[in-house]
Amino acid sequence: MSRERITSPQNPRIKLAARLRQRRQRDRQGRFLIDGVAEISRALDAGVQFVEVFVSPTLCVAPDEQALMERLEECPCSQTEVPPHVLSRLAYGERSDFAVVVAQTPALPLANITLPKNPLVAVVETVEKPGNLGAILRSADAAGVSAVVAADEATDPFNPNTIRASLGTVFNVPLAVASSDETLDWLRAHHLRVFASRVDAERMYYEADYRAPAAIVLGSEATGLTDRWSGDDVTSIRLPMSGRADSLNVSATAAVLFYEALRQRSG
Repeated sequence: MSRERITSPQNPRIKLAARLRQRRQRDRQGRFLIDGVAEISRALDAGVQFVEVFVSPTLCVAPDEQALMERLEECPCSQTEVPPHVLSRLAYGERSDFAVVVAQTPALPLANITLPKNPLVAVVETVEKPGNLGAILRSADAAGVSAVVAADEATDPFNPNTIRASLGTVFNVPLAVASSDETLDWLRAHHLRVFASRVDAERMYYEADYRAPAAIVLGSEATGLTDRWSGDDVTSIRLPMSGRADSLNVSATAAVLFYEALRQRSG
């Protein structure tokens, strides 16, 4: 495949793409960046719309990289060859992968979520750190969670650190963004039992029954869940804390709860 070649990091297209590291630019352009072999591969598998691919062929050495290069060459989007020092302007952190993709930001309404017969849904309310959101998505993918809803989202699901921490599973786990009120109404409409993780709950997490259609709800790192997640149809649960800390990192809590649900459902 013939590609256009750009050699200067001052090229306007490079500058425009580099701005996608900022959330306001992702929102303004309706686009985001993907790098990493696993992340790009999973985005391709999920049918994410690629707008432009920047590649440095000299960095494409490993077999998995060469296999991905062949897939990218078949992608119906703009292809641009750049030297490594230009690609580094686009790559996240200190990565030296051979490709960076500009992708169209997908819409994430609740209406896009199709639940299976006996769903397990995760809800994360106002989780602030993109790395935590990414780790939750990765655990959700591993434990077979049916969907993840970011309620009153406080971080961008397509932040580079979310994509990195999720190892690209952000593209494979059904994901929606909505307000907490909309999310609670949606859960009720689908007749899901709601389990809210709170540090002051009386019931231990392993005492709850997750075998029926259920939702596990987790709050922000700083303040936990809002009062919306309380009521007669919401069961509060907690993890035992035997040390001086009163809670785990939200992504660690999520992994414990997801795998307890998986254990019960598998049994």
